[in-house]
Amino acid sequence: MPTSLAGSDPAALWQAILLGLIEGFTEFIPVSSTGHLLIAEHWLGQRSDLFNVVIQSGAVLAVMLVYQQRLWHLATHLHQDTCRDYVAKLATAFAITSVLGFAALKLGFELPRTPVPVAWALVAGGIWMLVAERHAARLKPKSFITWRVAVLVGLAQMVAAIWPGTSRSAATIFIALLAGTSDRSAATEFAFLVGLPTMLAAGGYKLLQQLDTPQAHEPWLQLLLAFAVAALTGFVAVRWLLGYIRQHRYVGFAWYRIALGVILLVVLRRATA
Repeated sequence: MPTSLAGSDPAALWQAILLGLIEGFTEFIPVSSTGHLLIAEHWLGQRSDLFNVVIQSGAVLAVMLVYQQRLWHLATHLHQDTCRDYVAKLATAFAITSVLGFAALKLGFELPRTPVPVAWALVAGGIWMLVAERHAARLKPKSFITWRVAVLVGLAQMVAAIWPGTSRSAATIFIALLAGTSDRSAATEFAFLVGLPTMLAAGGYKLLQQLDTPQAHEPWLQLLLAFAVAALTGFVAVRWLLGYIRQHRYVGFAWYRIALGVILLVVLRRATA
């Protein structure tokens, strides 16, 4: 780790705050937080896995706060068929992601965490979103989460895990739309809720790996700042997004991804020319 990142000098602190802002604003918006962080760290300097786990935890905390009433309702009404069915589908999606994701991890099946694969993932994901939105617009309104949706969401999370830049939220929301849950709010809620145990498990696994590996001195002040910023901005971003999708489609995010991916490919090509 660069020396400037290990201390508490103002430049390093501002960089930590910036990374926290990027994580918080992009984690649950379908533009790929991993992709944006990799792009930022390409120019600002790479951070440790522990740093990235900590700021992602801030975004997870934000979603738990936004959905606290829904989570409490599900936890306290498991005697009701509808709640039990919904929780079972969340568990199924999580189990599929966990088993297949762990297998892929052990086999080393993951694209390089470098800007070029991220740029292509941004473009491919944007096209995917446009296709899904067009398909959902032709369907009758339907908010019910089927078992088919649960299984496909679990698979989509695994794809997002092995292809940096895909965006877990984009992959899961739009597979739900393609699979028949044409109500964007219902698809988004399921994607966000199934993402909580998935991200917590992934973060916990990475944290255990870090604890078992000798570490350089971690910049704890930067970690705390980035965590707090990610939690605050994540809360604001999710609340805004949930209000936005009640009256708007995700098309704008799709075109943003495509434009960013193309710009990134052009810049990288010129840099290596």
